[in-house]
Amino acid sequence: MTNPATANSAEHSAFAAGDSAKSAAGAPEASTAQASGQGSTAIADVVVQKISGIAAREVPGVYELGGGAARAFGAVKGRIPGASASAGQGVSVEVGQKQAAVDLQMLVEYGVSIPDLAQEVRNNVIDAVEQMTGLEVVEVNINVNDVHIPSEDGDGDQGTGDRVQ
Repeated sequence: MTNPATANSAEHSAFAAGDSAKSAAGAPEASTAQASGQGSTAIADVVVQKISGIAAREVPGVYELGGGAARAFGAVKGRIPGASASAGQGVSVEVGQKQAAVDLQMLVEYGVSIPDLAQEVRNNVIDAVEQMTGLEVVEVNINVNDVHIPSEDGDGDQGTGDRVQ
């Protein structure tokens, strides 16, 4: 009969060695494992993706996340009763055993200082991911792909209402 304490640490060592071999080979990992003396915790990429998306949206000046196609799909999905846009839309992540990198695509409000907004989003994402997962965020890359102009929200009647009666 084996001692559970030694069996667990031997199993844990084999698990950790297997994970580092995968990382060294450069294969993408679906989740990360954080080890402690009492076991391990696995954090899936989608968890970091959702945390990052929510944290980015919390910052005033961020209108929406995602590229043009993703936003269009999200708008269609939003019209379906009971459906909602994904919290991870416009966010891609790479998660390792102890570190994470985040890439964001976003649409910003017109008139907002993009460098200031990018730094505020970066800080909020880093704080949220590090606090909730314990992973070190090594970089947050931000791609601003559009500017939201409030006058573009209407049905098209706002611009022509004064011209034709």
